Amino acid sequence: MLKQKGDLILEGEAIGSKITSGKVKIIPGVSKIKEFKKGEILVTRMTDPDWTSIMKVAQGIITEEGSRVCHAAIVSRELGIPCIVGVKQAMQILKTGQDVTIDCSGGQKGKIFKGQLKFEIKKYNLKKIPKTKTKIMINTSHPDAAFSNSFLPNSGVGLAREEFIIASQIQIHPLALYHFDKLKIKTLKRKIEELTIGYKDKKEYFIDKLSQGIGKIAAAFWPKPVIVRFSDFKTNEYRALIGGELFEPEEANPMLGWRGASRYYDEKFKPAFKMEVEAIKRVREKFGLKNVKVMIPFCRTPEEGVKVLQLMKKFGLGISVNQRRNQRKSADDLKVYVMCEIPSNVILADKFLEIFDGYSVGSNDLTQLVLGIDRDSALVAKVGDERNTAVKEMLKRVIQECKKRKKYVGICGDAPSTFEDFAEFLVEQGIESMSLNPDTVIKTTLIVAKKDYNPPTASEVPSRRVVGGLESRQRRAPKQL
Repeated sequence: MLKQKGDLILEGEAIGSKITSGKVKIIPGVSKIKEFKKGEILVTRMTDPDWTSIMKVAQGIITEEGSRVCHAAIVSRELGIPCIVGVKQAMQILKTGQDVTIDCSGGQKGKIFKGQLKFEIKKYNLKKIPKTKTKIMINTSHPDAAFSNSFLPNSGVGLAREEFIIASQIQIHPLALYHFDKLKIKTLKRKIEELTIGYKDKKEYFIDKLSQGIGKIAAAFWPKPVIVRFSDFKTNEYRALIGGELFEPEEANPMLGWRGASRYYDEKFKPAFKMEVEAIKRVREKFGLKNVKVMIPFCRTPEEGVKVLQLMKKFGLGISVNQRRNQRKSADDLKVYVMCEIPSNVILADKFLEIFDGYSVGSNDLTQLVLGIDRDSALVAKVGDERNTAVKEMLKRVIQECKKRKKYVGICGDAPSTFEDFAEFLVEQGIESMSLNPDTVIKTTLIVAKKDYNPPTASEVPSRRVVGGLESRQRRAPKQL
């Protein structure tokens, strides 16, 4: 908390709960990111995966646009960097070189003060953090942060996004690597050659870098499960990668366009998906990190799920769809989950769960699609709340369906990290796991532990709590800290 008062300059939506201070650096566009120096406060309009490299070294982040589920918010949470989004006219009011303090410790409203103010850091003794019946997992996609995050109390990684590894460590569109010999633009080929020195086969560069990144995360959390989500870039984000403009269409609404499962079986993108599968195989088979599980994002229909699973089997990963329907285990016990982030995933849950090992709820996308909003728009950010009755009803339905079928059900969206009452709601419904942003693990664990051991009355929750299809035994309440 702040130890001294300061002059308030601007306000926006707080991301995380930390405080920091430093000098402002205004970066108007991605073409200027080389001007950014480690330890500065990044101020810009909006970020996307192209910005990840400088976000990792920023002391704090301020964006004029976006909501708490935009790119800047998601990345800053995982990195543990204080961030305020939706700060109108930040680039006009703040000046490069100006000393400011970012305060995200006061709830949902983030504040920017003049000067570098003094603040106090709250510390926890991890040995005194209580155990929970509900599994607490971590969202971590940055290999460099995995080792330090692994020391937090956790049951593994509930979401590791491939996109962050691709954007920050690979940087090149996978199809530009696959079709490298056919590229006609000399400047593009030269740029790719510079980044891929030592790799005669450019496809190997992608597979090697992706497998190294995933392997680093899996090794840090070994032997706990690490759920790796296959790439979920939108077309505009793929276009931003080196060579991306040659292989990506321009869509009016990329959020609802060619993304997730629909890309993998498309003939144009199939070679790129094969490289992703090869990277997973290398991590599990060559590195021996069998704690890696995989997850399919944005799968609109069960038929799409079948196509992706068949393709994975063809590429040497997992078992056939028929074996899945007959509930036969994979020889190497590879679990394949699917994101629950589209209303059809809830409505047709019985069909999806016939072929997948369970659901991980992506509450960010599910909320925007249930309520019909653009999650990146600050104008409707207040409407996009996971605590809305319609969203909660969807969650109740899918949790019940998974429990009935003894399938895994977790959540990897930001809601339980942000709203205490939402985390309590999930415990009441009997969700198996919550995957949280690293900076909220301790706070949310304490909330979950309290609810775990102080369940609501029978009148509040009519059904028994079941985890993973097995009834949980009541444990003694933990000692109070």
